[in-house]
Amino acid sequence: MSVIQKIRDKYARISVILISIAMIGFILIDYVSGRSSGLFSGGSANTIGKVNGKRINADEFQIRVKQQEDFEQQNPGQFGKRDLGQIVDAVWNQEIGQILLNSVVDKLGIQVGVKELNDLMFGANPPEDIKRLGTDPQTGIYNSALAIQQINAIKKRGTSEDKMRLNAFINQLEIQRLLEKYNSLLANSTNFPKWFLEKQNTDNSLLAKISLIRVPYTDTMFVDSTIHISDNEIADYISKHKDEFKQKESRSIEYVAFNAAASAADTAAIKEQLTVLKPAFDTISDEHTFLAANGSAIPYFDGYVPKSKMQVPNKDEITSLPKNAVFGPYLDGSSYVLAKMVDEKTLPDSVRCRHILIGTVDPQTGQPLMDDSTAHKRADSIAQAIKNGANFDTLETKYSTDIAAHKDKGVMTFSSVDIQGENFAKEFGQFILFDGKPGDKKVVKTSFGWHYIEILKFINPETQYKVAYMAKEIVPSTETDNNANNASTQFAGNSRDIKSFEANFEKELQPKGINKFIANNIDPNAYSINGINGTDRQFIKKIYDAHLGEVIQSDGPIGDQYIVAVVTEINKEGTQSPAQARLRVEPVLRNRKKAELFKQKLGAITTLEAAAQKLNRTIETIDSLRMEPGQSVPISGHDPKVIGAAFNQANNGKVVPQPLAGIYGLYVERVDSVTATAVENAEVSVKQKMLYQNALQTARFSDPLAPLRNAANIKDYRSKFY
Repeated sequence: MSVIQKIRDKYARISVILISIAMIGFILIDYVSGRSSGLFSGGSANTIGKVNGKRINADEFQIRVKQQEDFEQQNPGQFGKRDLGQIVDAVWNQEIGQILLNSVVDKLGIQVGVKELNDLMFGANPPEDIKRLGTDPQTGIYNSALAIQQINAIKKRGTSEDKMRLNAFINQLEIQRLLEKYNSLLANSTNFPKWFLEKQNTDNSLLAKISLIRVPYTDTMFVDSTIHISDNEIADYISKHKDEFKQKESRSIEYVAFNAAASAADTAAIKEQLTVLKPAFDTISDEHTFLAANGSAIPYFDGYVPKSKMQVPNKDEITSLPKNAVFGPYLDGSSYVLAKMVDEKTLPDSVRCRHILIGTVDPQTGQPLMDDSTAHKRADSIAQAIKNGANFDTLETKYSTDIAAHKDKGVMTFSSVDIQGENFAKEFGQFILFDGKPGDKKVVKTSFGWHYIEILKFINPETQYKVAYMAKEIVPSTETDNNANNASTQFAGNSRDIKSFEANFEKELQPKGINKFIANNIDPNAYSINGINGTDRQFIKKIYDAHLGEVIQSDGPIGDQYIVAVVTEINKEGTQSPAQARLRVEPVLRNRKKAELFKQKLGAITTLEAAAQKLNRTIETIDSLRMEPGQSVPISGHDPKVIGAAFNQANNGKVVPQPLAGIYGLYVERVDSVTATAVENAEVSVKQKMLYQNALQTARFSDPLAPLRNAANIKDYRSKFY
């Protein structure tokens, strides 16, 4: 990284690195979801959650959320644009994972020793950010001593915030290593017993020939409307399969949306505002002040941009404008814009230069290096020495305080757009882009010290344009917003319960083309609702404060809509009710009753032929049936009941005495014969090794904490705090 890049970053390099490496846990996602100890202080009123009885302190949790918010604002490309709800979820998953990991490694006695931690940080394969700190800029070789020196400097002279981030990073390394050890322990405990593989080979050597009658559950033999399933039957099934019917707390609503987006009249009004401004914009000479005074949505950029890098519509028309001419208003996304040609110049796309910096401030610590007068004299002496024939590279290596630029002997290349950026040293940029030309040399002062600069090359000179954009975002007018708000308030006022909500919708809104929507399973910690464009945490809190059948209204627009909703379902954490589970359970119980009806109709099974005659069905024959999965045989969905009966020794050469109720239908089966054949991959030791290696490979991409998380008793009180 060059000194100019440091200038652009405002000396935030160390700070950003420490924040970045402290957030490793967020990147690991499936690998670990936790960090930091000291989570269990404070009473229940300050508890945001519990994991197996261990409290998560709300104050400490909120600090971590704020830290992550700050980090993502400083590094917008790291995670994409995440809202507060997504950040809270990420921190929450971290806390849960950390507690679960600590609980299991403590019991197993898994630890990370001091020597092991030092090796993780400074060994032959350190983390990337540590590697950057410890890489010699002249050789590009990692030097652990340099890394240790940099870290010790932070411990001794860093701010309290830097030290906190460093401690968080070290703690995160320990967490990652503990998780690796735990995952390795689980993976290496994988076992495929010899007897099991031998039995599997024996089973796979069997080859069956069967004959069967097949009746799918959808057959016209059964009339679904005559088969009734009571709530008691469903409740009994749920009680025997409780793990399959666990549910989280959630609520469901029906809602209508009143559009508050900018109307055609609002759009025309914004366009007219710019049309009125156009004559004044055409004549003024201070574009910066004009844009600020008139509230432009696009701030003034006092720089030149090549046409190839303009990211605006109508750039052909804009770049064809004469000086001081104005184009527009034209539509750009959600704004109307006027574009004024301020100036044009022929400038290079990028500039290659080299410099020697005589710094007055240490970029790592902020401590002074030398006084300004001494630095100025040294820079002048360097300039004179080079003029007299001294070697630039030798002087750069000896005197330049831009350590990062040593690798390329002070040579740097910058785009013209970056040079004109507000964080680029203005004096440096003025010389290399505007005042100088290739071959020119000059001593220049910036806030970082004195530079001896030589311009080496202008790359791809082309016409560049300085354009001022007067932009107005298309927003709804007060009238439009009030109309939508009043309509929603009137509807909510007339709809006091679900019955009046439905009646008023059909009478008042449906004829106007307004639709009614359903949002199911809204989580208590959600920040948005599927189908509603926008986030409103307070509206979701309202949903959870309301009673079943209560009508609620959003306090303001959510996105560009006012929402009126009625609570249609309240699901408490625990086991689903028969009504909630009916959709899943009813087909299962109906098929069971169909099996009983089938059995009664069939009566006692004597021969397959007799059963076929009674049922008026044909007999199907299947050769070469094996037990292993993946075989291609015309059995309905490879039904396990059919396969199991075929290889039951008691059925060999006989009709199975009871009809088979499978997954896909009902069967009457006869096992004609079962023989044994040679089987591929019969070498047990080879297969054993292959399965073990596959298991290790799978473990690398699995979340070892997932079983612990599924079995944990987790209490989530986040909705009380957010």
